[in-house]
Order: sequence, then structure tokens, then C-alpha cells
Amino acid sequence: MSAIHPTAIVDPAAQLDDSVTVGPYTVIGPHVRIAAGTTVGPHCVIEGHTTIGRDNRIFQFNSLGAIPQDKKYAGEPCELVIGDRNTIREFCTFNIGSPGDGGVTQLGNDNWIMAYVHLAHDCKVGNHTIFANNAQLAGHVHIGDWAILGGFTVVHQFVHVGAHCMTALCSMLVADLPPFVMCQGQPASARSMNFEGLRRRGWTPERISGVKTIHKLLYREGLTLEHAKGRIAELAKTQPESEPDVTMMLSFLEQTTAQRGIVR
Repeated sequence: MSAIHPTAIVDPAAQLDDSVTVGPYTVIGPHVRIAAGTTVGPHCVIEGHTTIGRDNRIFQFNSLGAIPQDKKYAGEPCELVIGDRNTIREFCTFNIGSPGDGGVTQLGNDNWIMAYVHLAHDCKVGNHTIFANNAQLAGHVHIGDWAILGGFTVVHQFVHVGAHCMTALCSMLVADLPPFVMCQGQPASARSMNFEGLRRRGWTPERISGVKTIHKLLYREGLTLEHAKGRIAELAKTQPESEPDVTMMLSFLEQTTAQRGIVR
């Protein structure tokens, strides 16, 4: 274990692969597990029931696995689970889950997390996301794959953000943000769809055209949400290449509650 700096404090019960690197003055608790290839910078604290996958790069001054900022928490063995190949920059705070919602906070794979990001208890973050500096998630927030949160984005508790979304600087989300939507404002309003992001990911013009039609039906036709859902469902019949995106959108809209609604 020569990759652990002599000033680091690693509990003997912690499970670290021999290839893990730990920087000076970092503290790692007894219930932590870290897989091969991960590097942990100096002055980090990793505690709680925290599992970290392979080839992550965790920079200095991070706090991972601390108890949730929830007055109802009473010491239950909840978890923080971090996947593979994530970059976690300075001063991030990721809390474990709470017993009221499965007890697990999750970060998937291949995410780029910039400085001062907060993941509160029971957040679920997918894969290939980008969180710019100071993006803040309250408890129970779900973020879909490929989402991009601009700097200082704030997401209210229980809000869901769909795949391929993008938020502008200082956006405040108090309602669900459907897949593909770009938003801006306090509270956030829908501006367009993330067409350029889809092009960069290799989507065909035909498939992007289907997303444009979804956007028009959801935001430009003056339809009620229920009417828009019906029209979107019909789209897969006339544009078969849009079927997976129609399915994604309808699945997202079905789980949106009337209390939260969607960003308009």
C-alpha cells in the first residue's frame, strides 16, 4: 500500500485496492470501499458506507459520505455509491442517503463534476453528465444521462431532470425538466432543445427532427400536457426513428406529478 501517503489516516477496516492512491492528510473511514485505479487527493474525508468504483479521479478537499443534512436521520447505515471513471473536482460534498427513500445516494459513470458541487441525500445521477461549478442538488433529485448543469444551477428537492438536458448559468429548477430541454432563469423557463448536444453525440438528422417535433408539440402548440402527450405518442407511427425518444419523453412525463409539473 505504498501509494497511501504516510500522513493519510486510513482505517484498517477500509477496503482499498492496492492500486488506489491516497494523498496527504486524507481521512478514510472503516466502511469505505475503493476499487482499482482510483486516485484520492490530499485533505479529503471519505466516510460512511461509501463505495467508489474504478479509475475515478477525486481532487483535494472533498467530503464524501457524510451523514445527510436531514433532521430525521438517526444513524441508519445508508450509503453513497460512486461508479467508474468520474472526475470530482475540489470542495464537493456528497452525502449518504436517508432511510425514507431507499437509503442510497448514487453517482453513475463517466461524469465530470466541477468544484463546489453538492449532492444531497438520495440523489440519483446517471452517466456522462457535466456539473459546472457550484451546481447544487437538494435531496431526492434525479438527473438523467448526458445532462449538463450550468454553474450555480440550483435544483429543488424531488425534482427530476431528464436525459440530454442543459441548464444555463444560475438556473433555478422548481419543476421537472423534460428530456432534451434547454432552460434558463429563476425559476427556469424552457428556451429550446439541446440540438447541438445531440449532433455532437452522433444523432442522425432524422432523429433530431423527431426531437424538434416533440419540442413543438410540448411547448409551441399551446396544448395541455395531456393533449401533448397524446400527440407525441402518435409521432412514433409517422417517424419510426423517433420511437426511442418518444418512449423516453412519455415515460418521463408519466412520472411527473401535478404538484411539481414541468418547466414551461
